[in-house]
Amino acid sequence: MSDVLNVKKRETQGKKATRRLRATGVVPAILYGHKEANVNLSVSSTELTPVLKHGGKLVELRGEVTEKALIRELQWDVYGKHVLHVDFARVSEHEKVHVTVPVELRGDAAGVKEGGIVEQPIHEVEIECPASAIPEKIVVRIADLHLNQSLTIGDIVPPDQVRILDDADLVVVTCHPPMDSSDEAGGAGSVEPEIIGRVAKEEGDEEK
Repeated sequence: MSDVLNVKKRETQGKKATRRLRATGVVPAILYGHKEANVNLSVSSTELTPVLKHGGKLVELRGEVTEKALIRELQWDVYGKHVLHVDFARVSEHEKVHVTVPVELRGDAAGVKEGGIVEQPIHEVEIECPASAIPEKIVVRIADLHLNQSLTIGDIVPPDQVRILDDADLVVVTCHPPMDSSDEAGGAGSVEPEIIGRVAKEEGDEEK
């Protein structure tokens, strides 16, 4: 299912024009792709923000332009709070696309009750699927994850029509024992640090 964004054509360009747009709560955008001419657009941040919050990728542009499009790229301010510019790429509903979606862990790992700690090295994956079938996220269920076990990309069962493109051997989530801080401290202190001044002096004594 695609979200609807109402857009207008943007006749004026340049930094001053885009600043004026942003000051009124409007985000500059561009539409490209399918060997058609690029179109400069603007979209209300009030409409765009909720789409981005729920991870929407496929949108239906309406208004002065009517197109199905992917939100291909976003330019954020330095604080990562406000979108400064949006790139829309034309797409047909059944066209296969490559997009990145977040990975969400679901459930409580059995290994936690066994004294383990859950870590998630990978928080997003690249997928291929029809534009109309883009999931908001990939869910990984970890209830059966025990201590000293891991789940890789290859263990994930993606939704219908979705293929994960990342290496199947990449570890997505693992449950391992907590690190013993005393052992870590002991290990670090068991090797005497090299003191450069002392080495230099000892070498000098040998020369004498």
